[in-house]
Amino acid sequence: MFLPPGKLMYFSSPCRYGFINITRQIYSITGKWKNDFSVDTWKKVEESWQKWLQKYNETLTINRNDKKPKYYVLSMFPYPSGKLHMGHVRVYTISDTMAHFHRMNGKQVLHPMGWDSFGLPAENAAIERDLRPDDWTYSNIEHMKNQLKSLSMCFNWEREVTTCKPDYYRWTQSIFVRLFNAGLAYQKEALVNWDPVDQTVLANEQVDEDGCSWRSGAKVEQKVLKQWYLKMTHYSKSLLDGLEDLKEWPDSIKSMQENWIGDCSGCSFEFELQLAGDDKSISLAVHLSSPELVFGVAYILIAPTHILLKSESLLQIINPDVQQTLNEISSKQIDVALGVSAIHPFTKQPIPLVVSSKHPFPDYVEQYAGVPGAVEQDQMFADIHSIKYTTVLDNHEKLMNSNEFTGMSRAEAKEAIMEKARQQDIGGHMTSGRQFDWLISRQRYWGTPIPIIHCQNCKAVPVPTHQLPVQLPKLDTLTGKGKSPLQQVSDWYNTDCPKCGQPSQRETDTMDTFVDSAWYFLRYTDPHNEQEEFNSEVANRLMPVDLYIGGKEHAIMHLLYARFINHFLYGEGLLKHKEPFQRLLVQGLVMGPSYRLPSTGQYLRKEQIDFSGNEPVEKISGEKLLMKFEKMSKSKHNGVDPVETVAEYGVDTIRLAILSGVPPQLNMMWNVDAIIGIVRWKNRMWQLITRYINLKKDETPTTNEVNHKIEDKLLIEKNTAIKEVSEQYTKDHMLSVAISRLMTLTSVLRSVPDATVMSSVNYEDALASLCIMLAPMAPHIASEMWQGLASVAQPSSQFQWDKTVLEQSWPVLDEKVVCKDEVVKVVIKINNQTKGHIMVPVLARDNEEEIRRLVTESDVGKLHLNKRTLKKVVFASKVPLLNYVVEGEES
Repeated sequence: MFLPPGKLMYFSSPCRYGFINITRQIYSITGKWKNDFSVDTWKKVEESWQKWLQKYNETLTINRNDKKPKYYVLSMFPYPSGKLHMGHVRVYTISDTMAHFHRMNGKQVLHPMGWDSFGLPAENAAIERDLRPDDWTYSNIEHMKNQLKSLSMCFNWEREVTTCKPDYYRWTQSIFVRLFNAGLAYQKEALVNWDPVDQTVLANEQVDEDGCSWRSGAKVEQKVLKQWYLKMTHYSKSLLDGLEDLKEWPDSIKSMQENWIGDCSGCSFEFELQLAGDDKSISLAVHLSSPELVFGVAYILIAPTHILLKSESLLQIINPDVQQTLNEISSKQIDVALGVSAIHPFTKQPIPLVVSSKHPFPDYVEQYAGVPGAVEQDQMFADIHSIKYTTVLDNHEKLMNSNEFTGMSRAEAKEAIMEKARQQDIGGHMTSGRQFDWLISRQRYWGTPIPIIHCQNCKAVPVPTHQLPVQLPKLDTLTGKGKSPLQQVSDWYNTDCPKCGQPSQRETDTMDTFVDSAWYFLRYTDPHNEQEEFNSEVANRLMPVDLYIGGKEHAIMHLLYARFINHFLYGEGLLKHKEPFQRLLVQGLVMGPSYRLPSTGQYLRKEQIDFSGNEPVEKISGEKLLMKFEKMSKSKHNGVDPVETVAEYGVDTIRLAILSGVPPQLNMMWNVDAIIGIVRWKNRMWQLITRYINLKKDETPTTNEVNHKIEDKLLIEKNTAIKEVSEQYTKDHMLSVAISRLMTLTSVLRSVPDATVMSSVNYEDALASLCIMLAPMAPHIASEMWQGLASVAQPSSQFQWDKTVLEQSWPVLDEKVVCKDEVVKVVIKINNQTKGHIMVPVLARDNEEEIRRLVTESDVGKLHLNKRTLKKVVFASKVPLLNYVVEGEES
């Protein structure tokens, strides 16, 4: 048992927890209940219980021998910018609440925290301030960690990981070596996205629809550079099929990934372009939607913007007249034969390479393999350009002229040909024409060094695992961007080849930070392992993540990359779960009100605005302002400082305000009115405990008759609250609805007469259940209320009064008691404006047709819908509400 503050004061020996302070006038310290929940009181309550929570948090370790069922709740770890914002507070409040709930339900909960600490922001900040990025980063981590603790977040801090520490990126490098040895990491010259501001390359996923960098916002340029890639295309089909197993992911996120991956019914094959007079060759991956027809490929078309046309090695052997034509191709609709051949991967025969400004290349796909012997439009092209071809399908749709695959049906040949291509490492993995491999090279210092040594004899050689990590050399300052400063550290850059011992050089590119975050959830399961990335037995016991909480903006990059790495490690036999995240809870943004001048568009600070009238105006000019809720940012002056807000209203109030109002998935409009409502509710709950304590202390023997009607109502209300609140914690995760249900229970308990309060066990059970169900969301006030309740509670086997509220078991639903099933209120809106409500049976709350019939027959419907043209009806059963979109005037 972990003793609460109030219990420690009775020990005669020194208190090792250091909680005793007789100046704090709260019950858990003094034994004297404060009737009014004043500002002074709640501050002392939070101060005292925050210290207790920090000690309690230290006991929340994961024990391998614990037989309790596991529950892994994970929030996306932050970049250590140095300051929490309200978005951080929202996501970590949700995860902390869910972690408390599952502990109270008898589970061993893993709720870890760490830092995504490599990357461009720290490096840029270090350059601007003439600092070392590690000093800047570790300072920020310390500050943000203290901020999280001040919010009473109960993370498993003993499992903390920091991606920029060698004890973490050693294993990121180890995973890279695994990928390299499996043939899934390679380096090639490519046309890449170049960020001119941050002076580094970007993956396609990091460029927005306007062609700008996801981080700096700069217009992305195109450059030809030699880069490192991971073969995500080999896992395209696996990643696409895996979405079917993610039953508890939002459909919108799955659709985004499906659209990004594309149709994986075909595969790519590697064609080699042999350059005359050169030992080198250029590999060209060409996608075929019908891989079984590969023996019929007679030519390859490429777009005028294709990377090949940027290759110096290729341009040197192209006829000058052809080059001149290529320079003019963008303004013409023509086909240009390059005079260069690609070598067919199976037949080894040369086939022509043609640049075409006529062919309709789809988005992101810039090459096309023509199969004239099976595709009519390809045959027309071949005939026009006198290209020889071979027919590969007979009248019965069986293969011909296809070596050992001749005579097979198309389905049989497809599988056999792809298998042979995989064996020969020339493709054969099912993917789409638009899917790309993951470009991970970054030309910056502050990142995980790619563990490769370049040897003139042995080419690219991975650093042996026992020599990892390849540590970043310490640099006092970073003088600028662009060429990596690692090359300038000669004793780091120059080394010996692990294979032949000859003088060689290290790779100076560092990894994209998304590689670091693509496996951190696995390291949390075994963070102190010095022998391997993680112990498979331990990881398999704790994985998959049961609930993953984070922003929708990571749907393509982080979530797709993490799934890819997990699929790879599953294939390596290190994991038994192919998918890492069982349930995904996507939280929306916290939006703040912004004010700007219509005349200039300038955003104003609060001190520049006069709020005294009906509408906000600029103080100087009196001009009316445009108000809009937008994503919080410094430039819009609409941010809210969590530290200042907590100081003003308290941790519990901010936590409850964050969770109330709207479901986690939706954007939240931050406003003071919501906070005021939460403050009122907290005071009402405090008064419930105050009344109970005072009545119990003044209790005299009484012969009051039991009011069976009230007792039945208490049982029903308590049971209904337990059922509905538990469902929100476990199914819908609409914690705002859970708060509304607890508010309803609070109102019911306030209406109970004093006589019943004094004598009713059901009332005490309902009040105790309210405290317990409140505790995950507002642990400070719930803990203090529980201590006050415990001081006068009747002995009961249902609750452990000698333990704190967070150490209680979650209230059990009494199946013998019928939940409140008379009616439920359905809100009626017309064109998004609330017009009233109707009461319907609970059993009908999900039946849209029945509810619409009842609305039509109701006074609200007759008044607002009669003779108006109905355009659309939006039905939300979870709320519940009906929103009618109509035309015409009310009758």
